[in-house]
Amino acid sequence: MRCPWCSNPEGMHIKYLNNKQIVMTIDEMYEEIIQCKRLFFDGGGVTFTGGEATLQLDQLKELFALLKAADINATIETNGSSERLRELFPYMNFIIIDFKHYDEKLHKKHTGLSNKIVKANIEKAIASGLRALVRIPLINGFNASEEDIEGFLTYFKSINKNNLNVEFLKYHEYGKDKWLKTSRDYRVENGFISNQIYREFILRFKKAGIKVIKT
Repeated sequence: MRCPWCSNPEGMHIKYLNNKQIVMTIDEMYEEIIQCKRLFFDGGGVTFTGGEATLQLDQLKELFALLKAADINATIETNGSSERLRELFPYMNFIIIDFKHYDEKLHKKHTGLSNKIVKANIEKAIASGLRALVRIPLINGFNASEEDIEGFLTYFKSINKNNLNVEFLKYHEYGKDKWLKTSRDYRVENGFISNQIYREFILRFKKAGIKVIKT
């Protein structure tokens, strides 16, 4: 995706990565995780994020299989855009998926991709028995109006809400400096949302019987 508010724009293209990136083999990463196993208590484990980790799905799948065999919980924080995401479901009991917008045209306009696969992956994850945390970044002028509350609710009311948790993330500018350092324009203006609209999202979702959490 190409979200203009992204906090990690350097992950959008390899030319923006700096020489501090560490390249590891699957075996090297597995061994490092094994050495940390004693730190995983109360159901803890490993979360793979990015950028978008599913861009290396074959390697991720192999590593997930090794971790499952070692009885280490593993999950992924993803934008949900991979058509192969469900291949990872047998190795997880929990998944974190971002959901930017309920409207396909607006989703594609602002992120560069349709939301059809994202919706399908949310629904497939829940149907498979995974606990799903769907994170919605709220950006003023994009998806944080009264109308948008109803738009999101219409979607979530239409799917199975078992094992579904939703979290709302307020817009921030933590990645703005990174955009400027990679000589690109930061195009979001006045993206901050009010506490009132944030609370309204939470209240309306709870009234609709959708579990809202804060992490």
